[in-house]
Amino acid sequence: MPYFDQATETLPREQLAAMQSQKFRAMLAELWGRNAFYSAKLKAAGAGSDDTLRGSLTDLSLLPVTTKAELLADQAACPPFGGNLTYPLSDYRRIHQTSGTTGTPLRVLDTEAGWHWWGRCWGHVLCGAGLSAWDRLFMAFSFGPFIGFWAAVEGARQVGAMMIPGGGRDSLQRLELMRDTGATALCCTPTYALRLAEVARESNFDMSSLTVRATIHAGEPGANIPATKRRIEQAWGAKCYDHAGASEVGAHSFECQDQPGGTHIIESEFIAEVLDPNTLRPVAPGQRGELVITNLGRWGFPVIRYRTGDIVLLNPAPCECGRTFARFEGGVLGRVDDMITVRGVNVFPGAVENIIRRFAEVDEFRVTVRTVREMEEMSVEVELAEGADPALVNAIGQTLDSALSFRPAICLAPRGALPRFELKARRFFVEH
Repeated sequence: MPYFDQATETLPREQLAAMQSQKFRAMLAELWGRNAFYSAKLKAAGAGSDDTLRGSLTDLSLLPVTTKAELLADQAACPPFGGNLTYPLSDYRRIHQTSGTTGTPLRVLDTEAGWHWWGRCWGHVLCGAGLSAWDRLFMAFSFGPFIGFWAAVEGARQVGAMMIPGGGRDSLQRLELMRDTGATALCCTPTYALRLAEVARESNFDMSSLTVRATIHAGEPGANIPATKRRIEQAWGAKCYDHAGASEVGAHSFECQDQPGGTHIIESEFIAEVLDPNTLRPVAPGQRGELVITNLGRWGFPVIRYRTGDIVLLNPAPCECGRTFARFEGGVLGRVDDMITVRGVNVFPGAVENIIRRFAEVDEFRVTVRTVREMEEMSVEVELAEGADPALVNAIGQTLDSALSFRPAICLAPRGALPRFELKARRFFVEH
């Protein structure tokens, strides 16, 4: 069983908590008086540089939460980078930004130490999927300001795996490069893994000529959605691994080879809380809530009690893989703001995708919710593979009807009509 850092990954939980507490106190002491954003935020909350900052993890709840809106407002007030910088600007080596799919992108900066920390987090992700120095990791995307898989490159370096860049190529050329270089693992979004399989089918490319044994995904949900995970594994003949993180937070969780139905939180580098999104109080054990997270090794651009908006269910039980890191059962289960109500029924995008992806003939789809005569209506466009029976849309509609307790309007989109995505996909639209 490959570990990235076996000593910390298998620590008894009380020792793990002691490690988190020590790192947390050291980070707070470093930020105080240096990081303008958090110094002001902690002072406003009544925190001082003495007792509060030397508190244990039990004192974490005394500190205020942080939101993305606050970080964006800070950058707007003090452009271009804001006050959440602990060190002089000359100490920073990397700049990335959030995808901006939900609004204004947030700029995030990293020092040399912060970038090395990102790589350590991705080292856990890659080793969790069984990668080692014997592997050749293919990066199937073009680099841009969105952090995407940038940090996976540093993770591959720390693991010792060969990194094969796939930028500047179309999908077929990427498949050919994977074949020609003997790539054993693939990093991309779940959407793009399915798109590559679609291109292979349309181009008569033999997927069995590839030596890929693991696909590692990030950037969007999908690898934790059972039907999508099965589709990827069937298309690639490889094991599909989920991972979660965010530009402003870091790569915080990964799926191990035992795949117990969830992702391990890297508790040596993060403190995870699961809170009721309305009251911000801890949920009862075994209950779902919003992930509020503190990173412990990114002192140049920290987040303390950051509201991710992700819904998770925390399970602290040890895993068969030997890790004592707690798990998010089912990975990230959804977003606090993802749920939409259609005809009185609560609908989550992940649930809709899980239904549609059961139909292997569906290459792409798009869901739109709009108000018609003061009532929310949902329409679904599906694009089928070449040669698929168009009557299949009726079966998809009936399945959605049974699962959702209402039948959305469903129509067949012409081949190539729906957009394809390399990074984050946008398939769900709400029109007001």
